[in-house]
Amino acid sequence: MQPLSLAQIATATGGRVTDADPATQVTGVAFDSREAIPGDLFVALPGQGRDGHDFAPSAVEAGAVAVLAARPLGLPAVVVEDPLAALGAWARAHVEALADLDVIAVTGSSGKTSTKDLIAQVLDRAGATVFTQGSFNNEIGLPLTALEATADTRHLVVEMGARGQGHIAYLTGITPPRIGAVLNVGTAHAGEFGGPDMTARAKGELVEALPAAAEGGVAVLNADDPRVAAMSARTKAEVVTFGVERAADVYATGVALDGRGRASFTLHTPAGQAPVRLQVVGEHQVPNALAAAAVAGAAGMDVEQIGGALTAAVPVSEGRMRVTERPDGVTVVDDAYNANTDSTSAALRALAHLGRESGGRTIALLGEMRELGDGSEREHRRVGALAASLGVDVLVAVGRAEAHALADEYGPGGQVVADRDAAGEWLERYGLRAGDVVLVKGANALKLGELADALAAR
Repeated sequence: MQPLSLAQIATATGGRVTDADPATQVTGVAFDSREAIPGDLFVALPGQGRDGHDFAPSAVEAGAVAVLAARPLGLPAVVVEDPLAALGAWARAHVEALADLDVIAVTGSSGKTSTKDLIAQVLDRAGATVFTQGSFNNEIGLPLTALEATADTRHLVVEMGARGQGHIAYLTGITPPRIGAVLNVGTAHAGEFGGPDMTARAKGELVEALPAAAEGGVAVLNADDPRVAAMSARTKAEVVTFGVERAADVYATGVALDGRGRASFTLHTPAGQAPVRLQVVGEHQVPNALAAAAVAGAAGMDVEQIGGALTAAVPVSEGRMRVTERPDGVTVVDDAYNANTDSTSAALRALAHLGRESGGRTIALLGEMRELGDGSEREHRRVGALAASLGVDVLVAVGRAEAHALADEYGPGGQVVADRDAAGEWLERYGLRAGDVVLVKGANALKLGELADALAAR
């Protein structure tokens, strides 16, 4: 981030400097005292049963020059009414001060992180790009990402997550986007939103925040998702559509998968066409790539640049369709960061394809999907039925009641284990061999990513 004085931060946040020299320079931000380094401003946030103010002394001892705090602490501080709101206000002021910065926002029920990673890698060909790391997409992560931008940054690509109405509107108030992409409306967090229509209402807050077409605003919408396509009526921005199944401004033809499950296709845009050969795994990455192409076109890149950049783009974030081919011939597919019906279905299709190519057994290690609301059992049964129809050889469900629904619908041979450790023990007894393909996926709370890491490392 660009160095700022405590006085400048106080001005941006409406706070006051206490117990410190206002000219003190801040060169970084930390909200975990264990990760504070010299030059940081430690943001004292409330947590589950904890108060960040209690850890402020440790952060200062580690080198933090001051604390963004809700009360005087007898330590160098910028005292504000609400540290979280102040963090957002600081990020907003920072973004507004960067005159050459183009802000691009991405939301959707699934695929946000993978698409954001593709967009960032493509746009980086046209200018320095800062983007959300992993799924750091909430009211803490988004402002921290924005503060990483400097005067040399040309593109800020932010992922916007939400678990209720008003969340995305709040985030767009911190980093007002010029280009906004909505990928899909699915089952993720359905229990919190109250159903797909309410999910669509929340996701559409992004297109409502875009500037008008005359001011350069562009809404990138998925023509294959009716709820997303309908968002065109909610924006004054120019609308650019992408799609595989329906007519769209940006689309693909000749989609084919290679032996490692990577798609190639011809990219079509209003400005021309270009060949693309993706390095990321799964046919579901095609619409993600089309969304990235539409965003890049709106940012001024030509189609040849876009096609070449998509072909060169690689997996970036952990736990998203990371494929490891072990020396012993076993392939591990780590898609364990989180799970919903749509993303799990896409991962299962990729598993089936990889298994056909390898000639080995396909093993789906699936944790429960959380936050699906009243339809949770139904959605787990849908996934179990899909695994059976795809011919997945073995399904191991991890969890409790919903895991049983998943295994029951899969049919004979479906296994249920209680947790990550039990899943690892089951695999040890089962015995993997050359040609086998193992998919690991489930709710983040189950921490199956640790098991995927261990499997990949063997």
